[in-house]
Order: sequence, then structure tokens, then C-alpha cells
Amino acid sequence: MGQIINYGNEIIRINTAKNTIEYSVNGGITWLVRCQNPNCGIFSDLLVYGKELLACTSKGVYSSTNGGRVWLARCASSVYGDFVQLHFDGKNLLATTSNGLYYSSNGGRTWIKR
Repeated sequence: MGQIINYGNEIIRINTAKNTIEYSVNGGITWLVRCQNPNCGIFSDLLVYGKELLACTSKGVYSSTNGGRVWLARCASSVYGDFVQLHFDGKNLLATTSNGLYYSSNGGRTWIKR
């Protein structure tokens, strides 16, 4: 799972103990809190998707266009199950969920069972 990712000159991670998004500009020697938003649910996976960050949370897929400072719901439907992991295959987003494997060709707004 992508709990630590490279994003520009930063490393961004999910601190699972605190359910925060943290960043480091010195190779992970020190970490600073970037986002502490319980409204997003529990973060489980991060993915760089173009100029965005996408996150799997216990409430669905969320997106950020500012390095993880603010997160907006991209797909909060429970019909797909709980989102666990995201992957980009160069054409589609793939999501592992509690209901199986899904793909999205519109940036994660809607999903089709594979």
C-alpha cells in the first residue's frame, strides 16, 4: 500500500497511528503534519495521479490538488465496498475494494467492476 509517496521535493506519508497526512522535505528525518481531518475517514492508501493526490479512506476516494492540505470527496459511494488500494495502469485507475477489483476511466468519479 502506498502509505509513503514522493511528491515533488517532498515525501508524503500516512501516519496510521494518528490518522494524519505528514510531509518531509529532508528525506524523512523530520515529519510535519499536513492534514488532520477526521471528516475524510481513516486514510489507508495514497497515489500520485497527475497533479493530484488520491487517497483511499474509510469513507471512499478523496482527492487533493495542494499536496494533501485539503481533501475533497471524489467517490463516497458505499456500493463499491471499502476502498483499500489504488493503482494507475497508465490508462485507468484501478481500485481494490472489499467487493473486488474496480476500474475507473474518469479519474475515480465512477467505478466499473472488473
